[in-house]
Amino acid sequence: MTAEPLPPLEHYLRPANFHNRELSLLEFNHRVLAQARDGRVPLLERLKFLCISCSNLDEFFEIRVAGLQQRLRAGAPVSGLENRPPQELIDAVGRRAHTLVEDQYRTLNEVLIPRLAENNIRFLRRTRFTADPTLNDWLRDYFRREVLPVLSPIGLDLAHPFPRVLNKSLNFIVSLEGKDAFGRNADMAVVQAPRALPRLIQIPQEVCGNPHDFVFLSSVIHAYVDELFPGMDATGCYQFRVTRNSDLFVDEEEVDDLMDALEGELAYRDFGDAVRLEVAHNCPEPMSRFLLEVHKLGPESLYQVNGPVNLNRLMKLADMVDRPELKYRNFTPYTPPSLARGNDFFAALRKKSVLLHHPYDSFAPVVDFLRQAAKDPQVLVIKQTLYRTGADSSVVEALVDAARAGKEVTVVIELRARFDEAENIDLAERLQDAGAHVVYGVVGHKTHAKMILVVRRENDGLRQYVHLGTGNYHPRTARLYTDYGLFSADPEVGEDVAKVFLQLTSLGRLTKLNKLLQSPFTLHKGVLAKIEREIEHARAGRPARVILKMNQCVEPQSVAALYRANSAGVQVDLIVRGMTTVRPGIEGVSESLRLVSVIGRFLEHTRVFYFENGGSPEVFCSSADFMERNFFRRVEVMFPVEEPRSRDRVVRELKLYLADESQGWLLQPDGQYERIKPKAGRRKVRAAQTRLLEAQRR
Repeated sequence: MTAEPLPPLEHYLRPANFHNRELSLLEFNHRVLAQARDGRVPLLERLKFLCISCSNLDEFFEIRVAGLQQRLRAGAPVSGLENRPPQELIDAVGRRAHTLVEDQYRTLNEVLIPRLAENNIRFLRRTRFTADPTLNDWLRDYFRREVLPVLSPIGLDLAHPFPRVLNKSLNFIVSLEGKDAFGRNADMAVVQAPRALPRLIQIPQEVCGNPHDFVFLSSVIHAYVDELFPGMDATGCYQFRVTRNSDLFVDEEEVDDLMDALEGELAYRDFGDAVRLEVAHNCPEPMSRFLLEVHKLGPESLYQVNGPVNLNRLMKLADMVDRPELKYRNFTPYTPPSLARGNDFFAALRKKSVLLHHPYDSFAPVVDFLRQAAKDPQVLVIKQTLYRTGADSSVVEALVDAARAGKEVTVVIELRARFDEAENIDLAERLQDAGAHVVYGVVGHKTHAKMILVVRRENDGLRQYVHLGTGNYHPRTARLYTDYGLFSADPEVGEDVAKVFLQLTSLGRLTKLNKLLQSPFTLHKGVLAKIEREIEHARAGRPARVILKMNQCVEPQSVAALYRANSAGVQVDLIVRGMTTVRPGIEGVSESLRLVSVIGRFLEHTRVFYFENGGSPEVFCSSADFMERNFFRRVEVMFPVEEPRSRDRVVRELKLYLADESQGWLLQPDGQYERIKPKAGRRKVRAAQTRLLEAQRR
């Protein structure tokens, strides 16, 4: 009997089948914030999660909300797959964002500050200054020595218009009474706090008797603001912060030099259109209204907060307090013996490929691989992509050494890596000065692929060694993000990587690849084909399953393909850390589809794609998420993990994430997430902790 034909892909692209991506991203930040309230997490790490949720929200406004407002101004009739009018979506995003901000400050004031105080880590309020003469004297002296000399208060009048306020900077609006130096009535002034000033000030132990007492810079300026206006009275002082559109625009078809164009555009990032105004909770309504008018914002863009307007700065507290018992325990990442420092990497890779899972496995072999290649007289060529690597990078040091040693070094640097543009421009100039060939990718397409190619002369001719990864070549974040990295001497993989590099530098047409899929050419089609193959297996009664792990899952056609597969009987399991448009539980579409989000100690950054393939499983890793930009506007690669033990390890780890009963959240049909509850009578599954223990045992 022939199975009923499945509806075409377009059938699954109905608006009701998709959640909104912006609202989904806000839900992700709620899950991050939940870590700050989780008593199982060490206290100072909980504070970090609060800061991360705030930093994420800043970027959400700088990019996502700014984009929605631009669409509204452009007159776009609808937004997103759900066909919602932009204003309706902006209103929905605003309501959810206001709730998130309220939760952030409630978490700070009602949960974290009391718990920190119980552990003798205290934030001293202004009321304490006047009650403690010793503290008041010390802070006033600090203000006069360290703060007052760098402040430039601006009294507002016809000759002193409202100043340009830097994006996300700390500022104060001050109400004044009395006559100024020229006999005029004073009314209002603005005080801008330079970014060089520390936002958190540690009080010496001899002042208050406690080694971990802190005061916010905002409190100090507020307490002594009168000294900025001699002869006048400061009747009110209220902190505020403006968030601006920070998406850079460079018309790549119209510029002659991308680096010069980006450098010019970076100067304006801090002064884009305002998208949000944060003010102190006690700021009078007329002042708040005045600030909104100055920045051309409506009342829905006003966020009144009970605490510092920039909670991100509290991230530094953990480094200022030496209390190991309040932090995550340190661990030593595992290094495979074959890749230990001093061993011959090339000989090891000729025997078999090696897969690393950071941070459980050390990132050091990646740097050592480059260092060994730089020193090896038989190495002729090193090619690498760089997206984000950090200002002081051991990876870049190794490439500089290789270029100075006479190797042919080619580095493809993505100058448009958001918020890392200036740093990448500096790296490009440094590499060029060392003699490396530096290119900036492809106009109109960010180079996001993570690749290293080393060409070595050996007895039987030239051999290619490669490293392919899911994450950036950034030694610091490699200890904070989970990522896979594959070392291989497979000739077909090496040939594929060499072809991709050739295309990036020569811009010639790419001939067919052996094992890799590449966007914007074959990756999207290849993923859809593999999902379709699972459908064929399921309809033929063979094993069929798809497990996908990624950061974001929003691209319409690939989501529709997963719906189609699920309706055909394919078991579809998704592990998506952040934003998704997937809507599980729709009858006849996604009834048994399951989507899990894991939020824990490490940022889940791996992109892994598993296809059951009728009983002959295939596993791929990639630098790409299921997003339109990754499939169509970026250069990405997807590579196979073929070595049996490595492949089995990846599959086991995927299933561990799906079973996580400690940090796992399950997406519900209404777009909300519920924590996965432990099953009664058995030991709780903790994916990250299990991996850490395995790394220590190894």
